[in-house]
Amino acid sequence: MKVLHVNAGLENGGGKNHILSLLSQFDSATAELLVLENGIIAEEATKLGITVHRIEQKSRYDLSILKRMAQFIIEGSFDIVHTHGARANFMFAAIHKKIASIWVTTVHSDPTLDFMNQGLKGTIFTKLNIASLKKADHLILVSDSLERLSLDLGLKKDNMTTIYNGIQFELDEAERKSKNEIFTLTCVARLHPIKGHEVLLKSLAAAQFADFKLHLVGDGELKSTLEELVRTLKLQDQVQFHGFLNAVQVEAQIVQSDLTVLASYNEGFPLVLLESAKKKVPFIATDVGDVQRLIPDNSYGWLVPPRSVNDLTVALNEAYSDWEQNNLATKGEKVYQLAQEQFSLQRFYNDTVALYQSLLQ
Repeated sequence: MKVLHVNAGLENGGGKNHILSLLSQFDSATAELLVLENGIIAEEATKLGITVHRIEQKSRYDLSILKRMAQFIIEGSFDIVHTHGARANFMFAAIHKKIASIWVTTVHSDPTLDFMNQGLKGTIFTKLNIASLKKADHLILVSDSLERLSLDLGLKKDNMTTIYNGIQFELDEAERKSKNEIFTLTCVARLHPIKGHEVLLKSLAAAQFADFKLHLVGDGELKSTLEELVRTLKLQDQVQFHGFLNAVQVEAQIVQSDLTVLASYNEGFPLVLLESAKKKVPFIATDVGDVQRLIPDNSYGWLVPPRSVNDLTVALNEAYSDWEQNNLATKGEKVYQLAQEQFSLQRFYNDTVALYQSLLQ
């Protein structure tokens, strides 16, 4: 079996970690990576010993690469081409009829929201991506919650398999520490409307406590807007924007936190919550996608409705009270045990290989 994973190459969040963690489990002769632009994914994949190929697009609209891309895949005799992301889907959709490889694509999130707030261009890209998904031989969904959405978009149930994200659980107890002197929160999410940063900031401004530090990890189109909101809410002393951090830096930031927060309006199954669980850091998250699988009840953490400043504020106040009483560690231990049992990297890899083998039969 020979598999080629394809991505635009500029992913820098959960999508990047999903691709790299999966590919890191394969023998380099079995699974390789093709990127359309040289960026963070190619750089980190190379460091992990993953075989990386680059077909440089002059821009995201450059279709001149299609012939080279098709030739590369045919000459490489890949049994399966596994695409990730709208651009990779669209590019491969344009050539897949010329190629004998089975086409698998992973649906990481709601494809109707990937280009939200981008006007006519966003509408066109959304339609192109959905049309591409309909042409794929098989879809991998990162959560069961994406199945109903996919069916509503006209995708076929027989062509879908849910495979949850997984990570390597190797907790270094030396990393763990007692609570911080100041209540320390971290939100790891690209600065995009769907991630709900505005709700998080307004909730913190409305909370009963003022002595805290919020670390925002991620870059994106909303940076200037969110910086202005921080000034308006008079939170400049409490909120720090870190921009993009690599995987090691993200882990270091999480382990130094008392709590992580994800206020997204929509998710499939966020890898960042597994990363928090791995470090035994509990979290508040919106009840979207299949997040409830990590928080089956409030002894594991907090689930709140999306877009609700009031509900998130209540959860933050409760978390702060737990922090004061040094009770957050209990939730962190419980969510660690649950995640370790159900969402290991080995299970993620095994399920993916089993699907590949079934498609090749």
